[in-house]
Amino acid sequence: MKLNINDYLDIAPQVKEALKNGEPVVALESTILSHGMPYPQNSGFAAEVEKIIRAEGAVPATMAIINGRMKAGLTAEELEIMCKAENVAKVSRRDMPIIMATGKTGATTVTTTMMIAAQAGIPFFATGGIGGVHRGATTTMDISADLQELAHTPVCVVCAGAKMILDIGLTLEYLETMGVPVIGMNTNDFPSFYCRKSGFGVDYNAPTPADVARVAKFKWDLGFQGGMLVGNPVPEQYAMDFDYMTKQIDIALAACEEAGIRGKETTPFLLAKIVELTGGDSLATNMQLAYNNARVTAQIAVEYAKL
Repeated sequence: MKLNINDYLDIAPQVKEALKNGEPVVALESTILSHGMPYPQNSGFAAEVEKIIRAEGAVPATMAIINGRMKAGLTAEELEIMCKAENVAKVSRRDMPIIMATGKTGATTVTTTMMIAAQAGIPFFATGGIGGVHRGATTTMDISADLQELAHTPVCVVCAGAKMILDIGLTLEYLETMGVPVIGMNTNDFPSFYCRKSGFGVDYNAPTPADVARVAKFKWDLGFQGGMLVGNPVPEQYAMDFDYMTKQIDIALAACEEAGIRGKETTPFLLAKIVELTGGDSLATNMQLAYNNARVTAQIAVEYAKL
């Protein structure tokens, strides 16, 4: 029997109308709301991100799973559910069928946001930073599902690079092996989330959002599998010093090792520790880079819609 995706997926009316008319839509994740920021700060953040996307001429569509159903675009009430995060699971690819089958509610990661966006027909997604190959992965095999999703799912992900807690060099090597184009948004240096540089290069420096849109069109028109990754550096005035952040990351990694944290608990622990070590400065930078990514993704989506 052929799958009817509408049996599992709800697309918000405004998002559905935009897609029907070939208008630009930007996918957003919900994990940053449920598991990345405290309430009610996350609620204000969600409203601001949507406002930025609309100002650029695109329609925002936050992804989530609510009562076992995939959602592409949330109502104000559903956004509030994700922000209050009461009994909201963090859902990656392996969790998806379980959460849906049991009728539970979950926030989508980069991986599951890409999955729902692809099902809904939304090719552009703004996030903060992607997951990747963790330091020490040669023995732990701790590699984010985000990388495999980029290899197989036709969504262009705009981020401020990979988080500095990761092995960025190995992350980029993995993406190269999987055939994922890594594009710098007006940069030759792949950004490292809090910082504008990582010391590792990109495959192509795209001067404008229109250039990114053209690469995406050629990739998908030619029938090439998978997505693209765009590294969009945090604006200069909000960027943190690379050497300073390297020291804080080392301290956080040592604390993680001492606490015996492993697996999917590693990233939340490290990010919370870094917020503590930087006196909250890293969270402020996190918010600003997310706003910037939303803006640039909307611009790319608008240019793509013209092609």
